[in-house]
Amino acid sequence: MQDRNPLDPALFRPEAISAETRLINEAIVKAFSAFPEWWEIGAQAVRDARARGDGGFPPAPKSGRARTIHIGGKGGHKIPLRIIAPDNPRGVYLHIHGGGWVLGAADQQDPMLERIAHNAGLACVSVEYRLAPEHPYPAGPDDCEAAALWLARNAEAEFGTDRLAIGGESAGGHLSAVTLLRMRDRHGYTGFRAANLVFGAFDMSMTPSQKAFGDERLVLRTIDIEKFADAFLKGQPDRRHPDISPLYADLAGMPPALFTIGTRDALLDDTLFMHARWIAAGNEAEISIQPGGAHGFVAFPGAIAAAANERIDTFLKRAVAQAGS
Repeated sequence: MQDRNPLDPALFRPEAISAETRLINEAIVKAFSAFPEWWEIGAQAVRDARARGDGGFPPAPKSGRARTIHIGGKGGHKIPLRIIAPDNPRGVYLHIHGGGWVLGAADQQDPMLERIAHNAGLACVSVEYRLAPEHPYPAGPDDCEAAALWLARNAEAEFGTDRLAIGGESAGGHLSAVTLLRMRDRHGYTGFRAANLVFGAFDMSMTPSQKAFGDERLVLRTIDIEKFADAFLKGQPDRRHPDISPLYADLAGMPPALFTIGTRDALLDDTLFMHARWIAAGNEAEISIQPGGAHGFVAFPGAIAAAANERIDTFLKRAVAQAGS
């Protein structure tokens, strides 16, 4: 169900930001300021640092029950899927990680996927999609589409349920929306029952909040967005094409969605705009706005992360349960 007044002006005022959140943001700026730019030292060097637990985000311990399978992708490419599943899952959550289409990895999401598996009762399947700049558009979206198509055909046999949800953070939110549109338009499939879109990038031509954010190193700055997009969209002239910027797509027939955003995120407008367009297309949508939340805030300890993550778990559990009613 939609919130009656999700855009309460009080959420966006400076006094709405708690002392705890301010301290967390100060710590984030300090931590991220200590690291070099990925485009200067190379994406792989930053990937390696993150794999070691460096790079500004809290370390993500590996799950002892995670397993990896490989499925076929476009052109014979093998796509790894990292799976964390409870016994007798209620549904399957196709997860797409963030990292600006350049960084991140499926095996760096285990604590979050363990939480969702436990709280929502879902088998979590995280896609190890190909990354830019080595593999620019459309490689990453192609891999996510292949994973979604595989789940649509095999979830019942693999997990004992065909109730599907999809979601991701940042670039993963973008790729989740793109995947839903591709599944509808290329395969006639509209079986996903929920979309968990967490501080996604939905307009690659840059929204006002992206352009205006500036250079404060609160995870994601204007220059970061520009560099990530240039790496991902190498040689793509039309950044408003719906397969690149889902904000400009026909959004009819999309599943119920939960949009999550912090007010100190450069992608604030992306979520506000996409939430409105989702509803205008006749779809159900909720929005969770956390005062002072920086980009990536759900990964950092604090009250706003706990509140947002609890709402995500509840949304996914409810959406999949309703799918079976």
